Amino acid sequence: MIKSMTGFGRSEVSNDDRKITVEMKSVNHRYCDISIKLPKKLSFFEVGIRNLLKKYIGRGKVDVYITYEDYTENTVCVKYNSDLAKEYYDNLEKISQEFGIENDIRATVLSRYPDVFTLEEQTIDEGKLWELVEEAVGNAAEAFVETRIAEGENLKTDLKTKLNTMASLVDFVEERSPEIVSEYRSKLLAKVTELLQDTKVDESILLTEVTIYADKICVDEETVRLKSHIVNMINTLNENDNVGRKLDFIAQEMNREANTILSKVSDIEITNKAIDLKTEIEKVREQIQNIE
Repeated sequence: MIKSMTGFGRSEVSNDDRKITVEMKSVNHRYCDISIKLPKKLSFFEVGIRNLLKKYIGRGKVDVYITYEDYTENTVCVKYNSDLAKEYYDNLEKISQEFGIENDIRATVLSRYPDVFTLEEQTIDEGKLWELVEEAVGNAAEAFVETRIAEGENLKTDLKTKLNTMASLVDFVEERSPEIVSEYRSKLLAKVTELLQDTKVDESILLTEVTIYADKICVDEETVRLKSHIVNMINTLNENDNVGRKLDFIAQEMNREANTILSKVSDIEITNKAIDLKTEIEKVREQIQNIE
């Protein structure tokens, strides 16, 4: 199956303590370019998230937005620094003895001194948090891939329709080419006969001239290669791998053959069909830019 490079995926995973929300969207890009925006608390998971996403994404510019809600944020513990409190008290006692003043220090007063009491957030279990992140990112990526596959199927159908149109244009060129030679021979014979009047026309000279002309305008190789490229592209569309680059290369080869036909033949009917062929090839190339 082929995949479009445009897609969207969203997932939300939560437990009693936390909630992770992941949104992904992508546009066309020559390579795999993943941009991840996530909260500072989850920054140490960025490499793991990026490696996980690469299992789902081959090409495209992908923007990933991750939000994190921690329902335990306000649950903190109070830490008592007894060593520091003792130092404060001992030094206050020294001041009292040195200056002969009463030491009226109370516990409530001592507790207000810097760093005697500190508030600390509870330690986060990184393993459990990663499980939550991994599930949310994985679910979003699967939804993201599904939209890419659905769009890819639409692209595949459209491309096959265009390829069938191209095949019919190539068939016309292939059928019309021998008629040009025959018409040229008739026109050449009529012209020579008119110029020579009663003189007999040398058939061998006429045949030589027609052969040279036929060789000059011959597009058999081009039509055969175009048919081969069309078949190759249809087969490639049925492959499961990332085929965008390969399809683009085939389209370039098609365009080269169409240009050669235009340069060789001056017949108006073939010229018009060759122009139509180039137009279809360009449409195909535009669509291929959307394929992963």
